[in-house]
Amino acid sequence: MKDQFRKDTPINYEDVVRQISEMNLSSVGKASIREIKRLVDNIERATGEKYIRMEMGIPGLLPSSIGTEAEIEALRNGVAAIYPDIDGIPELKKEISRFVKNFMNIDVKPDACIPTVGSMQGSFAAFLTLSRMQPEKDTTLFIDPGFPVHKQQHKVLGQKFESFDVYSYRGEKLREKLESYFKKGNIHSVLYSNPNNPSWICFTETELKIIGELATQYDVVICEDLAYFGMDFRKDYSIPGVPPYQPSVANYTENFMLFISSSKVFSYAGQRIGMMVISNKLFNKKAQGLTKYYSSDLFGRAMIFGTVYALSSGTAHSAQYALAAMLKAANDGRFNFVEEVKIYGEKAKIMKKLFLDAGFKIVYDADGDVPIADGFYFTISYPGFTGEELIEELIFYGISAISLAITGSERTEGLRACVSLVKPSQFPDLEARLKKFKIHHSK
Repeated sequence: MKDQFRKDTPINYEDVVRQISEMNLSSVGKASIREIKRLVDNIERATGEKYIRMEMGIPGLLPSSIGTEAEIEALRNGVAAIYPDIDGIPELKKEISRFVKNFMNIDVKPDACIPTVGSMQGSFAAFLTLSRMQPEKDTTLFIDPGFPVHKQQHKVLGQKFESFDVYSYRGEKLREKLESYFKKGNIHSVLYSNPNNPSWICFTETELKIIGELATQYDVVICEDLAYFGMDFRKDYSIPGVPPYQPSVANYTENFMLFISSSKVFSYAGQRIGMMVISNKLFNKKAQGLTKYYSSDLFGRAMIFGTVYALSSGTAHSAQYALAAMLKAANDGRFNFVEEVKIYGEKAKIMKKLFLDAGFKIVYDADGDVPIADGFYFTISYPGFTGEELIEELIFYGISAISLAITGSERTEGLRACVSLVKPSQFPDLEARLKKFKIHHSK
C-alpha cells in the first residue's frame, strides 16, 4: 500500500497494524482460517467497524425447524440418558438410504449408512480404516483444491498423502493424471469435494466416469465429500425420485464412500452430525490387512465396531432424531432443502459482479466450457498481487478471506471468498470498499 493511502483506508490503518502485532502474526497472508477469524474479531472489537466476513464457511441461515423440533421432542423423551447404537438409530439409517436413492439414484442398504460426528469424523474414520486394508497401499490422493483440515487429519494420524491441483487437468486430461498416481500401487483412496470447497468447481459426468473407471481398474476407493449436496444451482436437484440427480462417482464404480454433511444443506452445523454412506460392495469387502487392527476382516464391521466405536461410540442420540426427521421430510417431498439454501447462489452472483467491477478476476471460472455456478464460495484475484499479499491488503479495507495457497491450489494469486455470513445489507459497504481499493491500486 502506498504511504499516501494509509490514512484513507476504510478501517483505521494503525488499529489494524496494532491488532496484527498483538497476535504475533508474521504474515496475515499465511495465517490459518481460524487465525484470520480471530484477527478480524479482534479488529472489529477494537474499532467498532464491521467487516465483510468471507473467511469462514459457516452456514448463514437458521436451522430447519423440522430438525430442531424433532430433537427437542427426542430430548423430552429421555434419549439423552441412553447410548445410541454405534452405527445409528434404525430410523435414521433407513432415511439415509432413502435419501441417496431419491436424490442420487444410488442403491445402498441401510446397514451401510452410518451417522458420524459431522463429515469430519466420517473422513477421519475412513482414512484410518482404508489405510489398513492392504499394507502396500498406504497413501491417500487428494484432488485439490480442497479443505485444508483433511490434510491435517493425515498429519495427526501420521499417514501419507499426495495431491495435485485439478485446474490444469479437467476433462480427458484427468485420466492420464490420475493413472500416473494409481500405477504406483500405493494409493488406497482418493478424496475430493463436489461442489468443490474452495473453488466451487463441479466435476462433469465425463470426469466422474473417468474417476470411477480408474477406481475399479486399480482397486482404489473414492471418497466423495458432498458437504454442499445439491447446491450446484444450475440444475434443480430438489425433487425426490425425479432426475436430475446429484452427480456422483457412485454411478461409475462400486468402490465409493460418500460423506454427506448436514451443516450447509440443513444449516445444522452446531449439532455435528453427518452421514457416511459406504457402497454395498465395499461394506462387505474382506481385507486381510484389517485383522492386524480389528476383530474382523470385513470392512463394514471393522469401520463400525472398530474405528467408529473407538473414536466416539457413535453419534449424539438426539441429533440423530433431528437428521432423521429432516431426511424423512425431504424424502417425502415435504421439505425442499435446496430451495432453502438458494440464497447463497443469489448472494454470490451479486458479490462476484461487485468484485469484477472493481478490477478483480474469478480464478476458477468454468467447468469445461460452462461458466461456474454461483454458490457458497467463489475465488478471486487482483492483478499484481499474490494471494498472501492480497489478504494482507484487503484487511485494511474491511474485507476478509483466505488464501488459496492453504487449500492445495497452485493458483497462489487467488483467494477463497465465502458468501454465507455476508448480509445483503452489507452490499453497499462492500461496493464502496472495493471502489476505494480500486482507486488506491489502479496503475
